Formats: sequence, structure tokens, C-alpha cells
Amino acid sequence: MKTSTKITSIVIIFFLIIATVIIGRTMIGNHFKKKFSKRPPPGIIVTTTQERVFENVVNTYGTAAPIQTQSFKIEKYEILEPIKFNQKVKKGDVIAELKNRKVIAQFDGVIGKREFSEDLEVSKSSILINLEDTSSIYCDVDIPEIFIPFIKVDLPVDIKFSGYKNKIYKGKVDSFASRISEDTRALATRIKMDNSSGEILPGSFLEISIKYDVRNGLSAPDTSTVVEGENVFIYKVDEKNKVMKSKVTIGDRYLGFVEILDGLNNGDKIVAEGTKKVRPNLTIRPIEKGANKKQGNSGWGKKDKSKKAEEKKGKFDWVKNIFKKSEKEKK
Repeated sequence: MKTSTKITSIVIIFFLIIATVIIGRTMIGNHFKKKFSKRPPPGIIVTTTQERVFENVVNTYGTAAPIQTQSFKIEKYEILEPIKFNQKVKKGDVIAELKNRKVIAQFDGVIGKREFSEDLEVSKSSILINLEDTSSIYCDVDIPEIFIPFIKVDLPVDIKFSGYKNKIYKGKVDSFASRISEDTRALATRIKMDNSSGEILPGSFLEISIKYDVRNGLSAPDTSTVVEGENVFIYKVDEKNKVMKSKVTIGDRYLGFVEILDGLNNGDKIVAEGTKKVRPNLTIRPIEKGANKKQGNSGWGKKDKSKKAEEKKGKFDWVKNIFKKSEKEKK
């Protein structure tokens, strides 16, 4: 064979090998591309817009005081019988039996004792008795002047007492002053609440939350909003589970929800969580918010595991049979 013929054959073989490699890689690439390109749509948590109560709140604090109180100064030498302190009395009951008179309760209440200061000589010879009506409690608070337009009589109030941290007491705005204090730039306001249970004692520190502008409004979870500059968007999901980006106008935020003023309707399905995983026109697999998502509940992968286990058992069955045969022969 001539040298030129050999060189030509080698070149042809070389190009055939390269062509085979290129064609093979292309075919393998196309195969895996078809196999993995059809990914299932991502699971995204969704919810529906609905109406809920929104309210604005003024937070302040104050000290509990009894609705009625009356004080009696009594000389110790006049007392004929021991006074029963911290006892409830009715209107007309005798509080103290004295030598020359009787102390009568002018209203229902609780008898309390308050000593004079230690440095006063009078405390050695006299005591001060209080009759307090704690069936209702009032609390005087200062409301900053910026909230004055919203403060009205009978506005609902939530009250917290540190002695019962997880309990919220209900009250209302009873009255307020006719002018703003020049020193505090605030309006003195009186809060009143029922205390028939007697849980709140006079002098207790109270946390006050005055509610105003209570209204029903369209709501969405605050995790569903996407802020871009001065604009706010929410991903809306259509009937075909395709995501659309909708511009909305929002109001106040309250208890994890945002008020929707414009851009959505009641009952619209929206993306509640995972907004970073979606984009416009993406088809998703909706997961209702609040649904149980326990790991390991899905059947995916269980069949493969069971098959593998069966295969492993099948591979070593022959070893078990050998041992069984040998045991029978021995017997």
C-alpha cells in the first residue's frame, strides 16, 4: 500500500471517530434533555383573599383605681370590736363599732386599712379605713394630641394586667377632658372596665390599647406582597394554576395581614408564601396554606425502596436455602 493511501485511510478513520463521538454525545444529550426537561411544576403555598376586621390602635398605660372610695379616720381607743379588713360589705352594713357611733357603709365595697406614715405621731393613736368599690375599675391615661380626632366615648379598649399576662380584659372610653394639657400635649382620658371578678386590684399597672377606625377590609397575608420601589405587587393564580403579577394598593398591616384597597377581589387565589420562587406566567402546583406538609408522607420513592429491598432479599435467598438443606441433611 502506498504511503499516500495509508495517510488518507488514517485521516478518514480519524474523522469517522470524531464524527462518531460528536453524534454519540449529541444523541445522549438529546436523550437526557428530553428526560429531564419536563420537570413537574413547583409546589407553592397559596391562599384566597378574604375580608377581615382591621383596626387602628393607640397604646398607652395607666394605674387602676376603684370606681368609688370613701375614707374614715378612727381613733384606736374608740374601737369596741375588731374590724374585719379585706372583707366585702353591703350598703348599710356596720364597718366599725365605736364607743360613741357606728361607721356605716355608704355603698357596696371592700374594707381596707391604710396606716399613716411612720414619722407621724398620729399613726400610733389613729387608723385610716378605706371603703372601695372595685366592681368597676377606671384608669386615667394621656392620649397624644395627634390621635385626638379619633377618640370618642364608648370606643372599645383592650386591657392587660401583668398578673394575668395571657388574659385580655375588655373596657371602653368613658370620658375625656375638654382641653389638651399644655405640659404634656396630651388629652386626659378615662377608661372604664368591669371588674366584678375582683382580679384587678386598685393600684395595678395596666396596659391600655384603644381601638379606633374598626372596619372590614379585603386582606392578604403580608408574606404575599412583593415591593418594587414605590409599587406593591401580589402574584395572582388563575384557573389553570398560572401565575400573574398584579399591582395592588395596600392600607394598614394588622396581625400578619395587609389591607388590600385596590387590585384584587374577594376570593382571588394568590401566592401566600415563596414569592421568590415564582415568576409571571409560571405554572405552579398550588398547596393550600395550612395544609399538613409532613415529610415522608408522599409515595414518591417508597416503591423504589420496596423494590430494592425485594431485590436484595431475592439475591441472598439461595444462601438461606443452602443452609436450610444442610440442616435437614444433618437431621
